[in-house]
Amino acid sequence: MINLEKLGYYLPQGFLFHQINLQINKGDKVGLVGKNGAGKSTLLKILSGAIKPTEGAVHLPKGCTIGYLTQDIVIDTTQTVFEYLNSSNVRINYIREKLDHINLELTTRSDYESDNYLNMLNELSDLNHEFQVIEGFQWEEKINATLRGLGFTDEEIDQSLNTFSGGWKMRAELAKILVNNPDVILLDEPTNHLDIISISWLESYLQKYEGAVIIISHDRLFLDNVTKRTLEISMGKVFDFPYAYSKYKEVRAEELERLEGAKKQQDKEIKQTEELINKFRAKSSKAAFAQSLIKKLDKTERIEIERNPVSKMRLTFPLSVQPGKWVLELDGLNKSYGEKNLFRNIGITVGRGEKIALLGPNGVGKSTLLKAIMKVIDYTGNVEYGHNVNVAYFAQDQAEKLDVSKTVFETVDDIAKGDIRKDLRTILGTFLFSGEDTEKKVGVLSGGERTRLALCQLLLSPSNFLILDEPTNHLDIQSKDVLKQALTSYEGTFIVVSHDREFLNGLTNRIWDIENKHLKIHHFTLNEYLDYKLNKGDYQVDKSEKGKKETENIKVEKVDVQEKNSKSNDEKNLISKELKKIEQQIEKIEKELVEVNHTISTLDFSTGETHIEILEKHDVLNEKLSEMMEKWETKMTELED
Repeated sequence: MINLEKLGYYLPQGFLFHQINLQINKGDKVGLVGKNGAGKSTLLKILSGAIKPTEGAVHLPKGCTIGYLTQDIVIDTTQTVFEYLNSSNVRINYIREKLDHINLELTTRSDYESDNYLNMLNELSDLNHEFQVIEGFQWEEKINATLRGLGFTDEEIDQSLNTFSGGWKMRAELAKILVNNPDVILLDEPTNHLDIISISWLESYLQKYEGAVIIISHDRLFLDNVTKRTLEISMGKVFDFPYAYSKYKEVRAEELERLEGAKKQQDKEIKQTEELINKFRAKSSKAAFAQSLIKKLDKTERIEIERNPVSKMRLTFPLSVQPGKWVLELDGLNKSYGEKNLFRNIGITVGRGEKIALLGPNGVGKSTLLKAIMKVIDYTGNVEYGHNVNVAYFAQDQAEKLDVSKTVFETVDDIAKGDIRKDLRTILGTFLFSGEDTEKKVGVLSGGERTRLALCQLLLSPSNFLILDEPTNHLDIQSKDVLKQALTSYEGTFIVVSHDREFLNGLTNRIWDIENKHLKIHHFTLNEYLDYKLNKGDYQVDKSEKGKKETENIKVEKVDVQEKNSKSNDEKNLISKELKKIEQQIEKIEKELVEVNHTISTLDFSTGETHIEILEKHDVLNEKLSEMMEKWETKMTELED
C-alpha cells in the first residue's frame, strides 16, 4: 500500500534518518518507537504529506486517503462538535444535497415520459446506491456513536468547538478521522488526552479497522493490544520487527546483547590493528603492510549500539515517619462551580498503606477532588489528616509549574533540606541529570525531562502520603516502568490519577470512581473495573435514529401528562410520606457508615491482612446511600412539579 524508497530527512546537525526502504501493507497495525528526537513525528508528517522528505520518495496507491492526528492540532471554528464532523465528508454532503435537489424536482415536475425526467430517475437510483455503499444513511448515527465512544455527552455534541480545551478538540479531530474511514490512519500520541474508558473504546475500534494504522504512543498496553508490527527508529535507521511492543522489546534486548558481545570483540580487534599500524608505520620495510592494515580498518563497518540511559534510572520514595492507622478522613465533602455540582457528600476514611487509583471520565472532578484533599481550593465539608501524616502532592501541571529561569540544580536545591543536600548531584544523576545537564535552564528541557525533574522534587519532599495527578504525562514507557516500580515498593499510602492501564495494573489495591457525583469504591482489578464500566453501558450508544426519536417522543408524552394532570392534594401527601420514609432510611444508612468508617480507621492495611468483609459492607452502604439520595431527588422533583 505505502512504499518508502530511499527516504531521508536532513537537519542542520545531520540526517535524522537516511536511506529508508520500507513497505506498509493494507491491514498492517504498526507501532512506531524510538527515543525522543529520533524522528518519529517527522516520519508521520512525511507520510501524511505535511512535509516533504529531503531525499527519496513515498509512493501511495491512486486515490489512497490518509487520516493524520498530530499533537499540535489547531481548530478554530464556531461549528458545534456534530457540525464539524457532519461537514467533513465532501462526497456524502454532495450526494445528500443532490438527492434533496432531485427529489424536490421530481415532486414539482409532470413531464413523466420525457428523457430528462427518466435521466433524473436513473441518477437518483445511482446516487442512492452510492450513498448506501459509502454508508451515507448511517452517517449521523456513526458520528454520534464515535463521539460518545470518545467521551462526549449528548449536550457536549451540540456545543461549539471553541468552548472546548485543546484535549477535547483533539478528541473531536480523532472522531473526524475515524468516521471518514480513510485507507491509512496515522496517530501521534492519540491516548494523551483520553480517559481510561475512551482508550479502551479506541483500542477496540482500531482492532476491527481494516486499513493500515501507524501509531506513536507511550502507552505500552495500547500498543500491545492494537499493533502487530513495530518499527524502531534508531541511529538514523529503521529496524522492522513483526511483533507487538512487549515481544519486540524482548527480541530487541536479545539482539542488543549479541551486538554488545560482537562490539567488544570488534573493539578488541580494532585496538590490536591500530597498535600494529603504529608499530610498523615508521619502518620502511613494513610501511606497505601498515598501509594495508589502514585500508582494512577504513573498510570495517563499525558496530554501533544506542545506549539507553533510562535503564540505569533508579527511583525510590522514602517514608518520612510512620503515620497512625488512618491517614485521611473525608466527611460530607462537596464541590460546586456555580450551578455545576462535581461531587457531593463524600465520606470515607483512608487507612495506612492503602494504594488507591482514582478513575472516571475526564471532567467528572478527579483533579478537583485531589485539590480539595490538598486543601488548595475552597470546598464544603471536612478534610482531616491523621497523626504524623506528611503529604506530598504532584499536580497535573507540576512540570509546567517549574521556574524556567532556574537551572536543574537550583530547582532541587530549593527543595532539599538537611543532610540530603550533600547528595543532590548523585540524586540528579539517578534522574538522568549529570555533568553539564545540571546547569541547564529548565526552560530548555523537554516535556519528559521536566516531568523527571518534578518527580525528583517529589522525592526530596519527606512524605508518607502521596497524591499524584497524572504523574506519567510526558514520560516514555521505560520511565513509567521505573516510576511504577518505585510506587510498588513505597511503604506509605498514595492516591493516583492516571489513564495508563499498564501503569495502574497491579499497582493499586483499591479503585475510587466518581460516578453520578458520588464516590464509589471498588475492589476490582483494573480489568474487572473496565469490563464493569464498559458492559454497564456508560459508553454504549443508541444505534438507531428511530430509538432516539422514540425517546424524545416519550419525553414529550411525559411533559404532556404532567401539564394535563397536576398533582392533587392526596397525591402530594402521599409523596411527602414517601419522602419522610426515604429520609429516615438515609439517616439510618449514614449512621451505619459512621460506624463502619470508624472501624476502617483502626485497620492496618500495611500488614497484608484481608479486610474484605468490612470493606464490602462499606461499599454496599455507599451504594445504598447513592440509590436513596437519587430516590429522594426524584420524589422532591415530583413534589415540586
